[in-house]
Amino acid sequence: MSDADLRILIIDENVVRASILEDGLREAGHIRVSVISSMRELLRQIVDADPEVIFIDLENPNRDVLEQMFQVSRTVRRPIAMFVDRSDTASIEAAIDAGVSAYVVDGLRKERVKSILDMTISRFNAFNRLREELDRTKQALEDRKVIEKAKGILMKTRNIPEEEAYALLRKTAMNESRRVAEVAAGLVMAAHLLR
Repeated sequence: MSDADLRILIIDENVVRASILEDGLREAGHIRVSVISSMRELLRQIVDADPEVIFIDLENPNRDVLEQMFQVSRTVRRPIAMFVDRSDTASIEAAIDAGVSAYVVDGLRKERVKSILDMTISRFNAFNRLREELDRTKQALEDRKVIEKAKGILMKTRNIPEEEAYALLRKTAMNESRRVAEVAAGLVMAAHLLR
């Protein structure tokens, strides 16, 4: 997909500010740009637009507006650049925790839009890779725990050594075309039910 095909959504109640972002994106070659100017049913509007990148422009956001935007960020999982006129440390930290990729203070200038877009997408992709790696690591740890429990159950009920218990789990997994962790989880569940 080329840059021009990127679906970009601008959220701003102020049409003048929104047009600055829209002009900057169009001048940078982006043609699939849409604008939402009403905050009513915002999440539904975003889902309907199905953007690949979101620009949110807030003049002087209060706590409620920021929380709504952070909720959007947590829900839609897209690269999001948030433009604000002024900020404080708590707002910046909340934005990062909510998954906002770029939090731009007093930076609404047409000529900066392209570089902010590129940075927003890059940071989102970097965070996504880290999140996926963390999820894989957590899953591997959970798998290891359940496999250890299953080996313990087999060692105790069949009176076999650890290596043989693992070999039995592995053989069963291969015969059933399943992962060892899935077979182990089934065994742990069955043992729990038979107590």
